[in-house]
Parts: sequence; C-alpha cells; structure tokens
Amino acid sequence: MARCFHWLMPHPFLTVLLAVVWILLQNEFSAGMAVFGLILGILIPWGTSIWWPDTPKGFRIGKMVPYCLMVIWDIIVANIQVAWIVLSVPNSKLKPAWVVIPLDLVQPEAITVLAGTITLTPGTVSADLSSEGHSLLVHVLHTDDPDAVVDEIKTRYEARLKEIFL
Repeated sequence: MARCFHWLMPHPFLTVLLAVVWILLQNEFSAGMAVFGLILGILIPWGTSIWWPDTPKGFRIGKMVPYCLMVIWDIIVANIQVAWIVLSVPNSKLKPAWVVIPLDLVQPEAITVLAGTITLTPGTVSADLSSEGHSLLVHVLHTDDPDAVVDEIKTRYEARLKEIFL
C-alpha cells in the first residue's frame, strides 16, 4: 500500500502546495476547483518525478520556518547596509572581495538553499560552485575582513542548514 501511495504521490507536500495554489488562484472556492486542484497536484509531481531522481531524505520543516524568518530579517538589514554603502562610501574606497567558502554540506538541495540565501541577501552573490561541490565562490560588495564573511556564512547559514537537511 505504501509503494502504491508513493507511486501515485511521489511528493505529497508539493501535491498539497499545488492544490492550495490552484484554489487561491481561482479567487473563489468551489468543490469542483478543489478537486481539480487536487488532480493537478497529483498529476504534475507524478509527471515530473522522473526528473527528481534524488529527493531529499530528511528535511525538518520545523527548523526551516525559523531559518526563513532569519533570512528575511537578514535581507532587510542587508538592504539598509547596502543603501548606506552606496550613499556614503565612494567607489574608490569600496573593498569588494571574492571569497571561497568551504562547504560541509553534501546534499545538493542544501547547497542550493545556501547559494540562494547568499544571493538573496543584498551585497553578496553566489558566483560558482566547485566541480566537486566542496566550495562556493561568493562575491562581497564591501568588506574589510573576507575571513569574517566566511565565518558568518558558515555559522549563520550553513550550520542551520545542516540541521534542516539530514
């Protein structure tokens, strides 16, 4: 029975998410739209499951929520910092840097979330992942200490992602 359920719904969370999004896009709730949303929620993940060979095995949604809130806060703070840098630091005094961050993460999903987090935070951009997946190249808009940037990314983001993705 479990194999049949997994075959029918390879990604149950995505199924529910797609059904809810479909219902929200309709601007009014009806039983027919809910059923159609559920059908879409089953068919889309089922039809695309061949392109998802390695689904994450362990994922703690309870730890992802505080992580997302922290990232949103960091984005707000970084926007203010970047605005201050743009308005107050002349171009000749900017200290951009390329920083290589050694990764302890091994899951591709966790590395993707880390790279996305770094890119979403203003003032930093994930530029490249090493071919072995052991380090991430990041560009920083302005820093006095590149090692401090590495330490902050590893302690603030990577350590939390190791707890989220098992």
